[in-house]
Amino acid sequence: MKFHASRLPGAFSIELEARSDQRGFFARTMCLDELHQHGVDVSFIQQNMSYSASKGTLRGLHYQKPPAGETKLIRCTAGVVVDVIVDLRRNSPTFLQHEMFELTADNHRQVLVPEGFAHAFLTLADNTEVSYLVSAAYTPSAEGGLRYDDPRLAIQWPDPVTSLSEKDAGWPLVEEGADFGYDGVGE
Repeated sequence: MKFHASRLPGAFSIELEARSDQRGFFARTMCLDELHQHGVDVSFIQQNMSYSASKGTLRGLHYQKPPAGETKLIRCTAGVVVDVIVDLRRNSPTFLQHEMFELTADNHRQVLVPEGFAHAFLTLADNTEVSYLVSAAYTPSAEGGLRYDDPRLAIQWPDPVTSLSEKDAGWPLVEEGADFGYDGVGE
């Protein structure tokens, strides 16, 4: 695995190192030793998958507040997504800044989303699947979210959002006092 540091501290884009032959290829998608070598102290306890039938489906911006915060390792297994992370750590030099990554079934890239970040993705193709490892169990009482179209975040989505859950449409704007629960860097 090749780790590329994001401009947001603690987040990485990860390229798989495929070993190819006439049958296809093999690649390691997660290795705790390699994560630890890059300063990521995590143990994944759950794997989730989403399927979106239509291009333009947006899921997010989601996060879980401490003590139920999550680190995620995101991978697109079919189709194409633009994956967005937002730094919610109030004392971080990149507080409320975001970064965007294109993940496809063909490019085999992954995004490591540290605890203290909101996460979302927009499908850029029909029949898109996303798989992700998570470091903490889903805790409804710790759930939080931000609006994908919040002017304070200024995210320029590459395609129109055509499908969005009621819950995701109803998240508060930052200026409305969204509760992140994160004060420090690296929490």
